[in-house]
Amino acid sequence: MAPQFHHRLIPGNPALAPLLLLHGTGGNEDDLVPLAQAVAPGHTILSPRGKVLENGMPRFFRRLAEGVFDEADLIARTHELADFIAAQNIGKPVALGFSNGANIAAALLMLRPEALSGAVLLRAMTPFKTPPEFHLAGTPVLLVSGAQDPILPLENAKRLAQELQHGGAVVDHETVSAGHNLTQADLALTTRFLNRKD
Repeated sequence: MAPQFHHRLIPGNPALAPLLLLHGTGGNEDDLVPLAQAVAPGHTILSPRGKVLENGMPRFFRRLAEGVFDEADLIARTHELADFIAAQNIGKPVALGFSNGANIAAALLMLRPEALSGAVLLRAMTPFKTPPEFHLAGTPVLLVSGAQDPILPLENAKRLAQELQHGGAVVDHETVSAGHNLTQADLALTTRFLNRKD
């Protein structure tokens, strides 16, 4: 039996890559839908809600403190999410994740590289103290960091970019003049990435 999540599934053009939307802490399955429809209209959208509650706020996995992840929980939740994606029979989506959602998207790339065809990681950090061995074979990844992000040091995001490149991903790491919040620059970069012609 496939794992279940509260989610939204919005059918789109089957010729376009489906999008997997992964919200940040305190978000839900509706949060990123308007953004996705703005930057990539017509794509099928799969948007699950994280199952972990932190002070009543949904997340995709537990953390022990700010920036300190419960890695055993992260590993289990990542496999559960990958199994859920596969059970939807929509093909291999491109993940569009913000903050906590971007972190589990990075974990998906490392632990279940077959689950995704690409990823947009907005305000992501490296999910594992010691990353596993993985092979992404040219999977395209856009990583966008905020130059003034008080939550996520730029050095950590640079390390994530290096880890993904080492695993075979084609990584475009961009830094925008912003904090942890999303800006028009994030939307422009995401639009360009999702509408590129490979």
